[in-house]
Amino acid sequence: MGRTLTLWRPVGPEELDLVRASGWRRWPPRLPEQPIFYPVLNERYAVKIARDWNVPASGAGYVTRFAVDADFAARYPVRQAGGRDILELWVPAEELAEFNDHLVGLIEVVHEFHVKPSAPPP
Repeated sequence: MGRTLTLWRPVGPEELDLVRASGWRRWPPRLPEQPIFYPVLNERYAVKIARDWNVPASGAGYVTRFAVDADFAARYPVRQAGGRDILELWVPAEELAEFNDHLVGLIEVVHEFHVKPSAPPP
């Protein structure tokens, strides 16, 4: 094994629970409406998604970081999903198990965000 590529993935609580159940070693299979697994190449973009999308949708958002064998990851296209720094690696759902086999080390949570409790009425 040579070089690795560091990737980030913003997740909500349900996906995080599935990753935890894997021993922090695998991403769960995609749902039928999720044909692509798309980790991101920029931590800042992952933070934005976790904070601005996952928290309102599910009450919490987490940014995970993980490494994958860089030579293996090179087979997947990098897509620009918006601005210059908004880059995603697109892995077809049917190839996720093989992608998981090329992870190096554990998936780790590096940021977490939660709904802020509302202030009690005066």
